[in-house]
Amino acid sequence: MTTLDDLPLRDDLRGRSPYGAPQLDVAVRLNTNEHAFAVPDSVVEAMGKALQAELADLNRYPDRDAVALRTDLADYLGHGMATANLWAANGSNEVQQQLLQAFGGPGRTALGFGPSYSMHPLLAAGTGTRWIGALRDPDFGLTPSAAVAQIEEHRPDLVFLCSPNNPTGTALDPSVIDAVLAATEGMVLVDEAYYEYARAGTPSALGLLPRHPRLVVTRTMSKAFGFAGGRLGYFAADPAVVDAVQLVRLPYHLSSLTQAAARAALSQRDALLATVEAIKEQRDRIVTTLRGRGVETADSDANFVLFRAGDQKATWQAFLDRGVLIRDVGLTGWLRVTAGTDTETSAFLTAAEEILS
Repeated sequence: MTTLDDLPLRDDLRGRSPYGAPQLDVAVRLNTNEHAFAVPDSVVEAMGKALQAELADLNRYPDRDAVALRTDLADYLGHGMATANLWAANGSNEVQQQLLQAFGGPGRTALGFGPSYSMHPLLAAGTGTRWIGALRDPDFGLTPSAAVAQIEEHRPDLVFLCSPNNPTGTALDPSVIDAVLAATEGMVLVDEAYYEYARAGTPSALGLLPRHPRLVVTRTMSKAFGFAGGRLGYFAADPAVVDAVQLVRLPYHLSSLTQAAARAALSQRDALLATVEAIKEQRDRIVTTLRGRGVETADSDANFVLFRAGDQKATWQAFLDRGVLIRDVGLTGWLRVTAGTDTETSAFLTAAEEILS
């Protein structure tokens, strides 16, 4: 049987593991930060009509620039965004990969502050960009001075910031982003995949875009829009950044069906986003309940909670044994749980009372 060792694989990819979370058939799945509520029937109907309208023309290539979709995304974001400021692809992972292809690559470096999204180093590796793993503060925060010190030491070509951060849920103060932009001549990418779940008053990096042509803010429809299966991510930036990414994007990378379904979802955004507050309530319920039991948890502006777990591998298995699947993100002594429905959250908290006491 042929193995990877038998193939002429790139040396820098040897020994690496692909990104992924366990996909197990259990009663309560709270490990991948999916939006807990199913797509409403009214939205399913709207998307069905939009897809039906495209089927007869599937012999034709889609709009390779996704102009109508980008226009709808700009309308959703506000902040003075226009079509030229937006770009879309198959999930925010592809958007970030395209940015690394355009601004990273062999001989260039990207820097991020861990613990953070584990795909960023993998995307860097896939594009031949050297990854520099800096660290957040012990409380998972990040101060302007700490961030600038790392940038001045390493002089990266790209800086990755997450707000809210995955897996900690921590939101960034805009002063951190301003300080990072002032300290580097490279691109600064702010991953806001979970922004719709942020607590009231949490600022978005979108407000900084008019002053910073090297700033890129990435978002996704996979989370709050409940569109994870649709695979639609996007970024907002100066139009010149969109022009740069078009140099490396694959031709017709976004199918007609994806574009049509995403546009239908955006047209029904009030119905889709109506359950976001319910998810935030369950997140806050998890934080309050765990802290009330003496369990250390990180502040969260996302749809998940990071909590102290002792031996995280044994604790993860104990939850699984009780039919609750959560996430071991590889952070010693911590586990992450997605905020689910009221029933799912109750199942987690009941198991937690038994396991974490």
